[in-house]
Amino acid sequence: MPLSFDVWAPTPERVELVVDGQTVELQRAEEGWWRLGDEHADLAVDGARYGYRLDGSEQVYPDPRSRWQPDGVHGLSQAYDPAGYNWADGDWTGRQLAGHSIYELHVGTFTEQGTLVAAIERLDHIAEMGFDFVELMPVNAFNGVHGWGYDGVCWYAVHDPYGGPRAYQRFVDACHQRGLGVVQDVVYNHLGPSGNYLPLFGPYLDESVSTPWGGAINLTKQDSDHVRRYIIDNALMWLQDFHVDGLRLDAVHALIDTSAIHLLEELSVEVGALSAFLGRPLSLIAESDLNDPRMITPREAGGYGLDGQWSDDFHHALLANVTGVDSGYYADFASLDALGKVLENGFFHDGTKSSFRGRRHGRRLDTPTLPTWRLVVCSDNHDQIGNRADGARLAAMCSTRQLQICALLTLLSPYTPMVFMGEEWGASTPFRFFSSHPEPELAEAVSKGRLEEFAKMDWDLSTIVDPQSEEAWRSSVLDWGEVDGDVHREIAQTYREALALRRTYPDLTDPRFEWVQTLFDPDSHWFQLDRGETMSVVVNFDADPVEIELEDSSEVLLRVGDVQIVEGKVLLGAYSGAVLHLTRDALVGRS
Repeated sequence: MPLSFDVWAPTPERVELVVDGQTVELQRAEEGWWRLGDEHADLAVDGARYGYRLDGSEQVYPDPRSRWQPDGVHGLSQAYDPAGYNWADGDWTGRQLAGHSIYELHVGTFTEQGTLVAAIERLDHIAEMGFDFVELMPVNAFNGVHGWGYDGVCWYAVHDPYGGPRAYQRFVDACHQRGLGVVQDVVYNHLGPSGNYLPLFGPYLDESVSTPWGGAINLTKQDSDHVRRYIIDNALMWLQDFHVDGLRLDAVHALIDTSAIHLLEELSVEVGALSAFLGRPLSLIAESDLNDPRMITPREAGGYGLDGQWSDDFHHALLANVTGVDSGYYADFASLDALGKVLENGFFHDGTKSSFRGRRHGRRLDTPTLPTWRLVVCSDNHDQIGNRADGARLAAMCSTRQLQICALLTLLSPYTPMVFMGEEWGASTPFRFFSSHPEPELAEAVSKGRLEEFAKMDWDLSTIVDPQSEEAWRSSVLDWGEVDGDVHREIAQTYREALALRRTYPDLTDPRFEWVQTLFDPDSHWFQLDRGETMSVVVNFDADPVEIELEDSSEVLLRVGDVQIVEGKVLLGAYSGAVLHLTRDALVGRS
């Protein structure tokens, strides 16, 4: 596709293009578009610096579809032709979500340099561990240098401090050459508070609907067809121009769409068409707290047709049983019954009352038809860690053995496992919420808002680091020197071996809910997860040893802590676990 300075701007009466020091009047076209006359076509060249004046404004605004903002979100755009990159991933045929695992990372804290090029140097570690996908937290341009990326305002541009679009292409190319797929986290439910000039161009927001971020994205009102196209074209850009293999759609429950065809369904249709054209799998994964099966139900069965969705219920049930935390939204999950239900049925809240919400929540999954891998699960992720006032990882609350138990149940669950960067070695560094808004008033509002948020949750406010401080960002950078420590190597080995088992034994990637069974004892706090006919994961959540009866033919494939098989019994010491390879009906009492 040739470079273009065409812009959708139905709001202004006059639009001028400012490009490399020249000012050119754009011509009004149909449907609110403005186009460059043929006599100026030679101005659309790779590397050109440009922007738009609206109704004679003194300020020159960046392109809503800018691929590059080298001077930040308030500066001029720079034309970038993605076709100019010489890809080396011609042999890459893609990777489906089914049966695979995800490694989530934040570019700005994954390495000391905080760039995409520096991240390439650590890809061998991810591949050697046995992960299949790398999921990047948002990389679209946002105000400031450091941030989580969810306050993006230039959705088409790769954040320049990360390296810009060329570095992004290099990163994806490097992943593919190592057999790693790439999932990109994208945010379509809101825009950041600084640098959002879209409303000056057109009705991108529906101001009649209030959200925590201001007006809602206009998905149903006048001219919403073009706003929806803006979103869908962005999704297709990542998948086609940047060779990305999937998208994680942030907080889709915040997309307010009453159309007959929901945006998510429309997106699913277009991504499916692109997948057919490219001849490789393309995945869409929703972040949603609705526990709504429509997200992952096929379109022909009345759903939106997405490939997967995050499942917070799994995280809550696992964390509550490992740590004993039973307050707030963990209250409903603090029992082995909850963990068992989540593993056998997908959702815990499937129409049941949520004490945290004070109402019924969710809907039952159609487990006879839906495959298990459509749910993406974790024991920690950026949200769960960042929601803690001190940004502490699970590693700060659990022993080494408990972390290894979490690894066994997450990686060998029936679902698609996701691991947050550093989790695989029990990283000690926190992952705090941080931002770097240069505007003093906005910076103060973010800092004050963070304190008020945690004060309502009765957190110890002395543990909160000002998100605008350099400490908040710098303390969150991974310490790769930890990897070689004895304890960290031990944790990493558990992750490595568990991921290897997934690739060795088909029962561990079998997608049928009916082949998942759990057994547990709420008194002695042992738990057993059976997968198919041959595999079983047994863990002891307690400090007191436990015994579970087995057949002599059982074989221990992976052990955590003190595990012994004696006279047809598996003996589990304090906070221990094992992966067992069984014959049919090897476990006594198994139906």
